[in-house]
Amino acid sequence: MRVLIADDEPLARTRLAALLRDCEGAEVVASVGDGEAALATCAKLHPDLLLLDIAMPGLDGIGVARRLAALPSPPQLVFCTAYEEHALTAYELRAADYLLKPVRSERLREALARAQALRQRAPATAASLLAQAHGAPFKVPLDEVLYLSADDKYVTVHRAAGDVLTEQSLKAIEEAFPERFVRVHRACLIPIERLLGLHRDPDGTPHALIAGCDATPEISRRNLAAVRKLLRS
Repeated sequence: MRVLIADDEPLARTRLAALLRDCEGAEVVASVGDGEAALATCAKLHPDLLLLDIAMPGLDGIGVARRLAALPSPPQLVFCTAYEEHALTAYELRAADYLLKPVRSERLREALARAQALRQRAPATAASLLAQAHGAPFKVPLDEVLYLSADDKYVTVHRAAGDVLTEQSLKAIEEAFPERFVRVHRACLIPIERLLGLHRDPDGTPHALIAGCDATPEISRRNLAAVRKLLRS
């Protein structure tokens, strides 16, 4: 199980990493110190499990969990915190477990086992797009769509399993599934549940962070306000 640690205390991150080294099947893929970094790293590395502190500067652990809960295939969550009072909220967000600091090795193993069991449940089916591959039509479940991009002739459906083409226009897809996609550019739609955040390149141009994808499509000035509003909601 690939694990991401998110905690603003360096010593807490170090201790969790040390405990995980003694947990069979667990691999620490990264360790970060704030909520925004946790979201960005989830988008880049796609961990199986996020060990998440609650009291962090900026976006706290509950805020991170709410963002991730909207994704079709989010990482499993285990909260690691010094505070008992957030336990109910954590379980409402479908956390696999809630560990109080200092985290004990036995409880961490139990949490990993719970998270692994939840990961093995089959995902629900979803609506689909009609695409083409090698001249043959087939359906792409919306849950598989990372983002959609258009050029002069085609719309490309970007998936982890490989890009395919669809004859449906971005406008038609947007109108058919108004609750599923957000337009970030005249030539790009992103599933709302996969939009994790935004970052700016050195010249200030905003780009979207997409869960499950390394691509960071540009956000146009025209669509930036709507994207920000969606991320705040």
